[in-house]
Amino acid sequence: MTINVNIDLGYEFEVKASAKDVFDVLSDVPTSASFFPKVDKLVDLGDGTYRWEMAKIGIAQIHLQTIYASKYVSDSAKGTVVWTPVKGEGNALVSGSWKISDKKKSTHIVLQITGDLSIPLPGLMKMVVAPVVESEFEKMIEQYIDNLTQRFGGEA
Repeated sequence: MTINVNIDLGYEFEVKASAKDVFDVLSDVPTSASFFPKVDKLVDLGDGTYRWEMAKIGIAQIHLQTIYASKYVSDSAKGTVVWTPVKGEGNALVSGSWKISDKKKSTHIVLQITGDLSIPLPGLMKMVVAPVVESEFEKMIEQYIDNLTQRFGGEA
């Protein structure tokens, strides 16, 4: 039996770095991933596709590990990095996008991310586990943004 946890998050922020610098970091998946907390392993599957293996998290007697793959497409002219889920890799489907806009003295960044995580637990556990998983995911995204903001010289 499995439970599904759906996550849909959006963030907007501005940094002091140039749009080119921001795009160069965010469009290079291994570089971008190096700022994401709790990544156990990032595996290059080729053709712009990467498998993310997150560190295991524990909740009481339950230990969860999120593994997923996404295909990344970058477009410097549009200032976008878009990723789509690869089915059959791991226990989650994750998609999202970065939108990078040059504001002359700063760079505006929009992050959209959605995920569907399948956890092998009885349905009765959903009320307990889903809020914890959602909270943990949100904390990791916020730490990721903080790490990137520091890399880009702080908020504008």
